[in-house]
Amino acid sequence: MCARHRDLLQRRGPDSSKELKQQSGSVYLTCFSTVLALRGDHTVIQPVQHSDYPDSFLCWNGEAWKYDSTPILGNDSEIVFASVSRLFANCAVSSSPSSIMQDALSHITGPYAFAYFDSKSDTLFFGRDPLGRRSLMYRVDENGSFTLSTISDSTEKGWEEVEADGIYSLNLGSFHESMQQKESSKPTCIPYLHSPNTVVSSASTHDTSASPLITSSPSVLKIEDLLRRSLDLRISNIPSHSQAVSSQIPASLAVLFSGGLDCTLLARLSHDTLDPSQPIDLLNVAFENPRVHRRPANTDSDGPWSPFELCPDRITGRASFAELQTTCPSRTWRFVAINVPYQEFLAHRAEVISLIHPHNTEMDLSIASALYFASRGQGVVLSENQEATSYTSEARVLLSGLGADELFGGYTRHDTAFRRHGFTGLLEELNLDVERLGKRNLGRDDRVLSNWARETRFPFLDEDLVSWAVNAPVWKRCGFGEDQTTLDSETGTLEPAKKVLRCLAWKLGMKNVAAEKKRAVGSVVDYFYQFTDNFYRFNSALVQPKWKSANRKEHTLSHKIMYKQSMQQVTEEGLWYPHTSYLQPHLPFLVSLSSGL
Repeated sequence: MCARHRDLLQRRGPDSSKELKQQSGSVYLTCFSTVLALRGDHTVIQPVQHSDYPDSFLCWNGEAWKYDSTPILGNDSEIVFASVSRLFANCAVSSSPSSIMQDALSHITGPYAFAYFDSKSDTLFFGRDPLGRRSLMYRVDENGSFTLSTISDSTEKGWEEVEADGIYSLNLGSFHESMQQKESSKPTCIPYLHSPNTVVSSASTHDTSASPLITSSPSVLKIEDLLRRSLDLRISNIPSHSQAVSSQIPASLAVLFSGGLDCTLLARLSHDTLDPSQPIDLLNVAFENPRVHRRPANTDSDGPWSPFELCPDRITGRASFAELQTTCPSRTWRFVAINVPYQEFLAHRAEVISLIHPHNTEMDLSIASALYFASRGQGVVLSENQEATSYTSEARVLLSGLGADELFGGYTRHDTAFRRHGFTGLLEELNLDVERLGKRNLGRDDRVLSNWARETRFPFLDEDLVSWAVNAPVWKRCGFGEDQTTLDSETGTLEPAKKVLRCLAWKLGMKNVAAEKKRAVGSVVDYFYQFTDNFYRFNSALVQPKWKSANRKEHTLSHKIMYKQSMQQVTEEGLWYPHTSYLQPHLPFLVSLSSGL
């Protein structure tokens, strides 16, 4: 393992690190793990081992919130290792090792990527949770050696993401035989027993007798209960790791905060869960765009002026921050204005590109840049007398609203799908979005967000919440197709996108947030079409899209071609600038297998 790769892992887990080397037959296993301690009253060094299960080990990058539906209060990695190892030790000789691992993981609720070596069967198991909420990658080099890691070294070719479609296994005996024959040994995959995003039954034919969504609707009360339970698991017992870098009371929790419906709703519900004495940091990013952000002609040339305050997310962020202060005045809400000058973005651009590897499109870089600077947590806060003070959040746990748009119809294309194909088309689009979350977003985002030794948690991607949402009738999630003649006088004015969440925000006193206009953009076409004038300038090396073309198919093709262009093909002349939207490891690790031929 090169020094660069080791450094990447240690950034993610500064609390401990350990290297393990062992031999199994003619195969050599090398494992390096680092730990970001967020569970229990002590740091559990990884790889996890125990004398009762000699030569077996676990690398666990995740959070097991529950085992057999019972909340885990202590350190989860110890419990997972003991539970899995016990099942292997007590299994019948005729039992399939893969089936044992499949059964063991079916009892776990929470996000994870893992590697477990069972010495009894001489097999390495690895995988990601069914939603793909943690990063895991693999690489086979020119000599046939096999490497797993939560983060890749982008200077090495061949890294690919492990699919979140099941449990993979690699028998070391078979691996050695394949290398002797100079053949590649492919891991086998056994599907998960169940996945929270599996649709059991979800009606696509509209129930004409269904009432429009209001604050007292059963689905609004249900989603409130599910969100409260999800947050209780994720933020109730965050350990303190204050480094005393600020004179202010340190926050243990921060929210990736654009001021939109999803993140503000999480902040509002977190207020009801977190200890009243704990401040909550609201991390809000704004980028300087030198082409767009110029001092208006009607302002005093000598007076204070900030281009960052013109950014859409800064405007909505401050408005929602004010509403949180009004609704929950007893809480210390700390709005952290993270201002990114253009030159600073350019200075970090190469690092972000490296972190998102093997993703390599302009859109990947755009999204990742916002997450990169947000999770760094360095910005300014205003004192009571409105003096700006430099501030770095100490929160190790971040909350993200990722998943709300996919589950509750928040993208422009959801509206389009409904208008074109009714509830059937809308439902198909929603189900597709949830299915591809792990492949599109979550692994990439995890690699970026965890770079600053913080862990991001996704309350909307709680298994129970996802399972309820994907199986609920679509009109219980959003307000498309509601009978306009029967709408409530107040909530009837709310947009149909994510209406169940809008009604909940209204119920909780956040009426301005509930009425916020839809800004989520979910397709490549809509993304570039809406934001190119403000955030992009392309040079002649890229295909020029026909933005104003009346023929949608024509400019769709242009967008798709552009989307496939890798960032390496964009020269310095073709300046790129990110849109500040929030999309979105705890125990990073690397496991390498090589054979002594």
